[in-house]
Amino acid sequence: MPPIHAEDRSIDPDRASRDAIAACLAEVALAAGPAVMEVYASGGAAHSKSDGSPVTLADERAEAIICARLAQVLPAIPVVAEEMTAAGRQVAIGDRFLLVDPLDGTKEFITRNGEFTINVALVEGGRPVAGAVYAPAVARLWFGGERAFVCDIPVGSSLPEPAAWRPIRARAAPAGLVALASRSHADAETEAFLARLPVAERRAAGSSLKFCLVAEGAADVYPRFGPTMEWDTAAGDAVLRAAGGVVRDVSGAPLPYGKAGGSLRNGSFVAWGDAAAADRFR
Repeated sequence: MPPIHAEDRSIDPDRASRDAIAACLAEVALAAGPAVMEVYASGGAAHSKSDGSPVTLADERAEAIICARLAQVLPAIPVVAEEMTAAGRQVAIGDRFLLVDPLDGTKEFITRNGEFTINVALVEGGRPVAGAVYAPAVARLWFGGERAFVCDIPVGSSLPEPAAWRPIRARAAPAGLVALASRSHADAETEAFLARLPVAERRAAGSSLKFCLVAEGAADVYPRFGPTMEWDTAAGDAVLRAAGGVVRDVSGAPLPYGKAGGSLRNGSFVAWGDAAAADRFR
């Protein structure tokens, strides 16, 4: 399957495979990389949004690039993006829509630890069915639809031919788990949850990188009990699901998207590489 270059043409989501759509979203995410890294290199300052969360020029530039590309390649699908939502623009969504987080891990961006990502996902029927996560500071891209892949791609480069896509798969849970926790959002519920598990190693990481580390078998579980929004999780969730993992809410059901009433706020969730472990440790 050849890659679909975002600058070339639109695609029909009813006819294209999920892997083809994921590759298209990967190209879109890659297109925003140079703008993000230009601001990163300049040490651009942040300011606060109305909810108190930080935003930078990189968020704003990346979102403009991503939304323009999506209007070319998937023009009929509504786009819900973080900064346009923060600015008060409401988009009517139905069964199918796109979620964009132009810079997940803004705090990591500000502290300059490199753990920030560009995220684009397609949601259908309440679940993310294709997504791409690009970490430009480490030049690494994860994307998935039916299957999940990883590539090392320098900023400014395009998606390579499929022969260069390395398939990834979440692993079966070992006796001693590798657990991931948010670097910037610690909370008591996460600590209590992890205390119940046979954790052999614990690592901190920022942004949607945590989903991707579980997807490629470098970790086993990532709990999140603090607040997140759908655009924070959709792309990483899509990659993890494509790699064989699961993201469950506190009831044990898959984390829902496009929730009734138009709320885009997620409840608590746990991402697992092994669905059997998710059931065992509920």
